[in-house]
Amino acid sequence: MSWSSVCSLDEVLPDTGVCALLHGRQVAIFRSADSVYALDNCDPASDVNVLSRGIVGDVQGERVVASPLYKHHYSLTTGRCIEDSAKSVQVFPARVMDGRIWVNTEPQAARVRRRLVVIGNGMAGMRTVEELLRLAPDVYDISVFGAEPHVNYNRILLSPLLAGEKCVAEIILHPPEWYAEHGVTLHAGDPAVHIDRCRRIVRSRNGIELQYDRLVIATGSKPIILPVPGAQLHGVVTFRDLADVDAMLAAARRFSQAIVIGGGLLGLEAANALVRRGMQVTVVHLFGSLMERQLDESAATLLRASLEARGLKFRMPAKTSAILGEERVTGVRFDDGTQLDADLVVMAAGVRPNTELAVLAGLRCERGVLVDDTLQSFDPSIYAVGECVQHRNNTFGLVAPLWEQARVCAAHLAEVGVSRYRGSVTATQLKVTGIDLYSAGDFADADGSETLVMRDHRRGVYKRLVIRDNKLRGAVLYGDARDGAWYFDLMTAGRDITALRDHLLFGPAVAEEAAS
Repeated sequence: MSWSSVCSLDEVLPDTGVCALLHGRQVAIFRSADSVYALDNCDPASDVNVLSRGIVGDVQGERVVASPLYKHHYSLTTGRCIEDSAKSVQVFPARVMDGRIWVNTEPQAARVRRRLVVIGNGMAGMRTVEELLRLAPDVYDISVFGAEPHVNYNRILLSPLLAGEKCVAEIILHPPEWYAEHGVTLHAGDPAVHIDRCRRIVRSRNGIELQYDRLVIATGSKPIILPVPGAQLHGVVTFRDLADVDAMLAAARRFSQAIVIGGGLLGLEAANALVRRGMQVTVVHLFGSLMERQLDESAATLLRASLEARGLKFRMPAKTSAILGEERVTGVRFDDGTQLDADLVVMAAGVRPNTELAVLAGLRCERGVLVDDTLQSFDPSIYAVGECVQHRNNTFGLVAPLWEQARVCAAHLAEVGVSRYRGSVTATQLKVTGIDLYSAGDFADADGSETLVMRDHRRGVYKRLVIRDNKLRGAVLYGDARDGAWYFDLMTAGRDITALRDHLLFGPAVAEEAAS
């Protein structure tokens, strides 16, 4: 293939085009953000070389250029004419290397839609599909295998659903109509069980076999089940999906006493929701401080006091040694020999990446499926996103990194741009009505770090900011989390906060004004 260097990327303004004469052929080159596209410059409706002067925009989520003469719209990715496919234009491979735009002067062959299989109908996998359809809606025939018998829903809102603040319809992200409208085939309630990498075939539990050109693994994570006697009794549940919520709601209608094992984010949200459903709830936690990964001791103490005022009880530090009962749970025993009665036990002691299918397929896995900065596994036809992946030795359990991964993965599946995923600064916010709690970044004390603290006992407000090398590295906010997004932006931008430092605790309005 013959690649030609055209010009610097900076010479083409975003969302505009230029014309280049390459080997006697006029080629229209367009820039959209940091992605580039190349089409034949000749408008087939008028037979005039004018497409490079057209307006770049979106039609139904597809990037297009509008001809300045007849106003036909041509897909930048496929060359398809939106109004009349018989008038489509040729597309040429284009890319950016070392800051310059390169175009291959051999026309791209007419595209046969490739086959994309997505294993996992959850938030990460379907966000990747969304992004891909936005970038390249005509490139793939897409099939999705989902373990749950449901369409995609917002797993983050399971806590409000359990508490009665939301209904199921309000947490649905992609209703059945969405899949039909976008040509996505969903195999709900039929998880993939085997990947044949040599033949590029995925087989489901029901025996469906699909070939793929590209495969996305988005199998999420599995809840950690404590290896103690009685863990399989009726009435012992996890908190990961709609079925778990249904099981807890059924128990709340029949029984009165619940134990939640785990004082992290998910455990506390489940405990609060069950209290709101009328149950007496005790949170059992292995450590002496709640949410020890996200909060310092002061914030954790304030949080515990607030939750106790709502009716929650705590047993911590405490290690569960057995779950009691014959067929159904009746209580929990601890390693000191004491025990508590319970009709329901919720295990919320953490999650681990679900790598089972990837391991069986021979993909390289450690704690998660190993991926590079393009979210590609060690098999170049297989990508992975979400809670199942391990990237730069990190695994992920919050939604913001999943969204960033989906965007990068989709760009590479669409073969546009050179996006890279380099990790994420994460933020945590407790979803308990009436409690303002926000944590982001690294709040642990370290060599060379400074700590700014504000306590307002009357208002119940606590703020702790960690600064290192004149940059904000971490923030813990309790009682007033309104400025959390601003602090998060300072961290992700890596902004020098020297001018803001003296007023940083008082939020953006005061700090920015003082610095100006």
